[in-house]
Amino acid sequence: MCVAGLLPQHIRNLIMSKDIEQISAVLNAYQDALNNASVEDAVQLYTQDGIVMPQHSPSFVGIANVRKAYEGFFEVIIFDVKFDIQEIVPVSPEYAFARTNSAGTTVVKGRGKGNEANQELFVFKKVGGEWKIARYCFSTTNPPPK
Repeated sequence: MCVAGLLPQHIRNLIMSKDIEQISAVLNAYQDALNNASVEDAVQLYTQDGIVMPQHSPSFVGIANVRKAYEGFFEVIIFDVKFDIQEIVPVSPEYAFARTNSAGTTVVKGRGKGNEANQELFVFKKVGGEWKIARYCFSTTNPPPK
């Protein structure tokens, strides 16, 4: 049995509320990292074994490859997006997931400015008392081009 299961419900609710606040802060920091094109700010939000799973692309596995992913993203894309947190669900003292939608604009090198809209799923892991992104995947919610 999980030790947290032995705690009174009101204490468990406080812990979950604090976890939700901390995960919200990570999601906001991630949004800022994208909009500021900051590889360092994005990468520091991930676990060492983090994985980025972009649409139409192989996964980037491990922190070195996560770094390469963001270097590549920011080399060709300028982001101006806002994340809307749909849900944050702690599933254990060490894991949680979050579902978000993002919208805004991007400027893609060679293609110009366009509307951006995605749905995202994040898996978080608590490492050293801090919530980090362990897995991240996204897909567009924009209709396909005609």
